[in-house]
Amino acid sequence: MIELIPGVPNFINVMIVALMVGVVVGTLTTLSITQAERAKMRKRIAQVAGTLPTSKSFGGSRGGGQRKRMVAAKLKEIEDKAKAKKSAGNTLREMMMQANLDWTPARFYTVSAIVAVVGTALYLLKGFPPLVSPMVALTLGWGLPRWVVKRMATKRQKAFTLKFADAVDVIVRGIRSGLPVGECLNIIGRELPEPIGLEFRLIVEGQKLGLTMDEVMTRSLARMPTPELKFFAIVLAIQQQTGGNLADTLSKLSDVLRGRKKLKDKIQSLSSEAKSSAGIIGSLPFFVCGLLYLVNPEYLRILFIDPTGHILIAGGLTWMGIGIFVMSRMIAFDY
Repeated sequence: MIELIPGVPNFINVMIVALMVGVVVGTLTTLSITQAERAKMRKRIAQVAGTLPTSKSFGGSRGGGQRKRMVAAKLKEIEDKAKAKKSAGNTLREMMMQANLDWTPARFYTVSAIVAVVGTALYLLKGFPPLVSPMVALTLGWGLPRWVVKRMATKRQKAFTLKFADAVDVIVRGIRSGLPVGECLNIIGRELPEPIGLEFRLIVEGQKLGLTMDEVMTRSLARMPTPELKFFAIVLAIQQQTGGNLADTLSKLSDVLRGRKKLKDKIQSLSSEAKSSAGIIGSLPFFVCGLLYLVNPEYLRILFIDPTGHILIAGGLTWMGIGIFVMSRMIAFDY
């Protein structure tokens, strides 16, 4: 048998090999899921553009096909701008902007370094093995701060999406009562709560500074990259190019947004059983371990004071992490 670590028992070498295989399997699973999502997105864009034949494509009108091509062109333009910004290295700045965090990158890296140093020092003072300290420092200094900022941005986007259909309805009623679009946006900025009120106030301020609607919406999408706001930007851009009744178009958009909300709630209700099962299965080892430690501390103490126990704990946590990740991807439905 090949020994990865000489002088270590065979079962530990077997566990290390199993962990390496698990990491490879998890990576391949992630790549396959990502490729499937990209293929699905390309297919949906092709259907919108009218380049992919569907059962209804032969009966469609020429105007409908032209409008679909314009929507697809606008979607591709927004996607190209997002890719250009990501390749320019502004990911961290955009993440903080989406989280409404008024920090500079230098301040973010400084705080991350302080968290990494303090956390690693506490880890070493507790007597844990120094071999794992680089991983602890990397997790606390790189992964944890970015996870917190991303979570803040996600929470803010959910709050925005929750009230966005109401904001569109305010615009529809304002236009039908004779108010200009700018005044309707100003009303939303004054009356609706954060974060939707702040975003519409920034849109109004951008228009007052002389920016075009396309430029203002591009900046707004950088701060709030939600599909709902992208739909809103596409509707405004196409309406400016083709004309038409903006109130009716936005009214249909509001119906679409509310339909998406209902579908999302339905998906959550249907997947709640799977999520509950995943939560129970994931927390069961920690619960049993805590009970055993309360009943007989000496029975589990060897896991925390012996190097072999540290390897076993690391292996168990790694496999649990892979399992939780796979289950989370299985119940993450695309709507």
